[in-house]
Amino acid sequence: MFKSTFIIIVTYNGMTWIKKCLDSCANYPVIVVDNASTDQTISFIESYYPEIILLKQPTNLGFGQANNVGIRYALDLGAEHVFLLNQDAYLVDDVLGKLIDFQEKNSSYGIISPIHITGDKNKLDKNFSNVMLKEDSGQFYSDFVLSNTLASVYDVPFVNAAAWLISKNCLETVGGFDPLFFHYGEDDNYCQRTRYHDLKIGVLPNCYIIHDREHREIEQPKVFSDSYYKNIEKSYKVRFSDVTRPNSIAKTIRNLKKIILKLQLQTKFKRAKQWKQELEILRNIAPLIKNSRDQNVQKGPHNL
Repeated sequence: MFKSTFIIIVTYNGMTWIKKCLDSCANYPVIVVDNASTDQTISFIESYYPEIILLKQPTNLGFGQANNVGIRYALDLGAEHVFLLNQDAYLVDDVLGKLIDFQEKNSSYGIISPIHITGDKNKLDKNFSNVMLKEDSGQFYSDFVLSNTLASVYDVPFVNAAAWLISKNCLETVGGFDPLFFHYGEDDNYCQRTRYHDLKIGVLPNCYIIHDREHREIEQPKVFSDSYYKNIEKSYKVRFSDVTRPNSIAKTIRNLKKIILKLQLQTKFKRAKQWKQELEILRNIAPLIKNSRDQNVQKGPHNL
């Protein structure tokens, strides 16, 4: 057991997974931040896992802000590392011990992740696989397929936050999750900021967590629906808050205005109206993006 490492789990109506999740964490101190669950998650934890620190939130803070609550609590207890684990994910064997050992010997890595596999343990989690397929993840797939000697770590620009080991140094340098994001996009943003501050992100081979979500269906929003525009807003936030790149939001606003004017001149008023909604989104988030970027280029434990 590494007492200086706390596992942080954000729960929201997590009864489907919470027993497996918590049982897999048996050898480590655990902080659960519950986002106002309406099922039996809270009572179940209180009844069967009284040793767990349970921080009950009166409202749903979203993934990032709830993790910030748990991270702050862990740091106040003397944590040198925090391990963020999804409620639908489970540790496999001594995965966390391997991650901690690596990070303690390689302090340049602010974030370390294991490999994410499916609930049946037969394949890689789909989203994780898509990340590791990208060219900028190096030789990961080639080494496995060609039976090459595996690297001790595979550097990546991004890995989703279902199982992150974050060092205290990273948290004090990069800060916590940005409140610009409620749910989804916050891990993209955090990885951007980690790289901006010259810390590495790595994936260790031969250590695993199960991410038990392969049977969940994700409904695609209809074009120009409210959900569609929420996704547009999220993608714009991820894109323009990226401190590793210049802020091009003003240029994008100018380009959208040109598109709208052209559509109006062509009497395509319905299409022009749809683009106007997108323009309004950009105008609304522009000051938020500026504040986010101004803060995140500075070192410090922001939002914690």
